[in-house]
Amino acid sequence: MDFVKEITSKEQNFAQWYIDVVRKAELADYTTIKGCMVIRPYGYGLWENMQKGLDERIKKTGHKNAYFPLFIPEHLLKKEAEHVEGFAPEVAWVTQGGSQQLEEKMAVRPTSEAIICSLYSKWIRSYRDLPLLINQWANIVRWEKTTRLFLRTTEFLWQEGHTVHKTEEDAQEETLKILFEVYRDYIENDLAIPVVVGKKTSKERFAGALNTYTLEALMTDGKVLQAGTSHNLGQNFAKAFNIKYLDEDQTEKYAWQTSWGTTTRLIGAIVMVHGDDRGLRLPPKVAPVQLIIVPIMFDKTKDEVLNKAEQLIKILGKDVRVEIDARDEYKPGWKFNEWEMRGVPLRLEIGPRDMKKGQVVLVRRDTGEKVIVKEEDLKNKVQVLLTEIQENLYNLAKKFLDTNIREIADYEEFQEVIEEKKGMIKAFWCGNRACEDKVKEETKATIRCIPFEEENALGKCIYCGKETSTKVYFARAY
Repeated sequence: MDFVKEITSKEQNFAQWYIDVVRKAELADYTTIKGCMVIRPYGYGLWENMQKGLDERIKKTGHKNAYFPLFIPEHLLKKEAEHVEGFAPEVAWVTQGGSQQLEEKMAVRPTSEAIICSLYSKWIRSYRDLPLLINQWANIVRWEKTTRLFLRTTEFLWQEGHTVHKTEEDAQEETLKILFEVYRDYIENDLAIPVVVGKKTSKERFAGALNTYTLEALMTDGKVLQAGTSHNLGQNFAKAFNIKYLDEDQTEKYAWQTSWGTTTRLIGAIVMVHGDDRGLRLPPKVAPVQLIIVPIMFDKTKDEVLNKAEQLIKILGKDVRVEIDARDEYKPGWKFNEWEMRGVPLRLEIGPRDMKKGQVVLVRRDTGEKVIVKEEDLKNKVQVLLTEIQENLYNLAKKFLDTNIREIADYEEFQEVIEEKKGMIKAFWCGNRACEDKVKEETKATIRCIPFEEENALGKCIYCGKETSTKVYFARAY
């Protein structure tokens, strides 16, 4: 079909394939504002389903949603020196309101630690106020030089959690709970994307944080995408913003804090991890449409077939997100290709012949397999197939990830692999910032994370050869 030909081959040009799929599937489009995108209804429907799964997990762990201002006064942003230095190049400033110059310029929210901490310093007085567990769903503005739909845009959507605790241990427990019980569970189970989890180096950690923990996902072009981060902020912001509480022993103490976030770039991850040359392949748990009914219509039997399709929607609609494509102006083959391109997990074909036999045809988007199903078995079969498709997409992505993690000890081999095969490389690193910088300068690969698992092995730093026990994951990244 012609519109499928308009999607560039992944092998030929991955970057153009990605843009073609995002636009042809109507997830998003460009606007007249440089670096800003519009999320179209189909893409926003996907985001809403993603939000729902993550929001449920966040609330189950005791957090509540709130909303904080978009604008941050300059004096607040400057309170935590390392924080403002880290974000300064990307901050958009408002200097005029209406016809008047502002007395103090306002930053358009690049992240919300500053404005939220200024309020926490007023709200927290006693140990009885802790822990304070708040999340917000919001938009963020960062003035990016190079942009790409969903992956890096001037404005994007996200959630950001901001919590306050009595002790360092409580803050650390929260940081890891979000990392594993919330983010990893959500990304692997709902989005069907396997991740590598670990700690960021001091160079790569969030500006102003004590420690940053990350989830890294491998795209099918061999580059890595940071899928989410969870930060133990320590007491840096508490001291800058004077967030104190009166403890049970009647002494005043600085609180301990965390922050954590995921963004709409996860939509880009879904495209790049699961998509193929025909377009999207959406995980059923988040797909806006889980099953599309395509009636095979002829003039004489059109009304009869459409009535049957409506009956099927009543049967399936309580449990499945289902739609009918009853457009007259397109032939069934065109519709098949369009809904495949849009990534709908299951297609149901129903025509006069099928009706006479009391059956329908189901077609899987992930494998292309056709299954003939009796009407009385349809409801159960759809649920079984959606579960299988979800699992299969994860298993395919996990196999790709495992195949493309390589342990390398020789720097020349490292350079060859990162250039030709890409993927993730596990190698020893001495902990020296100079070696980290040199590897990035010479190969464009960065340390994505230091894994949690300790291997109790000694080896030589991939760059300088110094003996060390620290292994890390290197990769080129978005």
